[in-house]
Amino acid sequence: MVLAIILVLLVVGSVLFHFLSPWYLTPIASNWDFIDDTLTITFIVCGFVFVVINLFLAYCVYRYRYRKDRRAAYEPENKRLEWWLTAFTTVGVVAMLAPGLFVWAKYVEVPEDAHLVEAVGKQWSWSYRYPGADGVLGTVDTRHVDAQNPFGMNPDDPNGQDDVLVSGSEIHLPLGSPVKVLLRSKDVLHDFYVPQIRAKMDLVPGMITYFWFTPTRAGRYDVLCAELCGSGHYNMRSFMVLEEEADFNAWLATQPTFADTQIVQVASSMSPVEQGQQIAQSQGCIGCHSLDGAPGVGPTWKELDGKTETLADGSIVLVDDEYLIESIVAPNASIVAGYPPIMPPYQLDEAQLSALIAYIKTL
Repeated sequence: MVLAIILVLLVVGSVLFHFLSPWYLTPIASNWDFIDDTLTITFIVCGFVFVVINLFLAYCVYRYRYRKDRRAAYEPENKRLEWWLTAFTTVGVVAMLAPGLFVWAKYVEVPEDAHLVEAVGKQWSWSYRYPGADGVLGTVDTRHVDAQNPFGMNPDDPNGQDDVLVSGSEIHLPLGSPVKVLLRSKDVLHDFYVPQIRAKMDLVPGMITYFWFTPTRAGRYDVLCAELCGSGHYNMRSFMVLEEEADFNAWLATQPTFADTQIVQVASSMSPVEQGQQIAQSQGCIGCHSLDGAPGVGPTWKELDGKTETLADGSIVLVDDEYLIESIVAPNASIVAGYPPIMPPYQLDEAQLSALIAYIKTL
């Protein structure tokens, strides 16, 4: 009797929690209300099954509770019940699968007039690439990836010279126009996810995946990695800014093209600290090392210069230029206690190392 009451209370409490809880889907900022409808249908089907099964279980617990004057009866099969269960199960499965297949067909059919942008994932940061005036993205290859060319752009491809490269923490997109998002990973499996967009897709190493959507609500939204990609997964974040087309075009005009990044004179017009900040962003350093003292995958950069650190072997080291250079080019040589040896070595030239260290010293 007590168990039956508990099961009924569980059903009532679960239903009330669903309808009264403030935690549900975030406000949508794209055209994918189809996905919201599909989720709602799934909730209805699963909720109905949950209620029916648990109430039936409560009934059975009460109706067939133990009595000294009654023995259990064995019934080998009930074809009528089997047909009913088969029919209900079929209807439930079709109700959940059919809307999903319908939505998926729209999900992969990109409008011909869609804007193009590429999101590149790397442990543990995001970077973005837009086609230039020609409207065509240049080819890329991992063999071209280095400190001067973190996107792996093919320097011999004329279509890539005007590609706009964004190594900062934001991707900007215009409102009201469909956008095709190409997805590329430089290392492991990632997943590009913006909750307000309702659209997401895996980044598979060696493949180019994609999805599309139409931004409908201006705002600044979190870009998250929704696929476990290592110890810094939780910190792999960026922001998506949805704005009017005029504001988007003005922002895009301030971003460097691939040709710009290859011109030495452009870098020389910046101070060493500004160069160091740009390197820290383009190389994904900020994804693991916080700038404000907050804990992260690696030691914070705040007030790091001149600090003494305890290494994993118990020795003490002074954080000076020599130690910082070693930590960048051979990070596993001296591991700070409490941190895993997961940082890859970086191939930076002397000028880039000096600029990066100059930036760290300003924090």
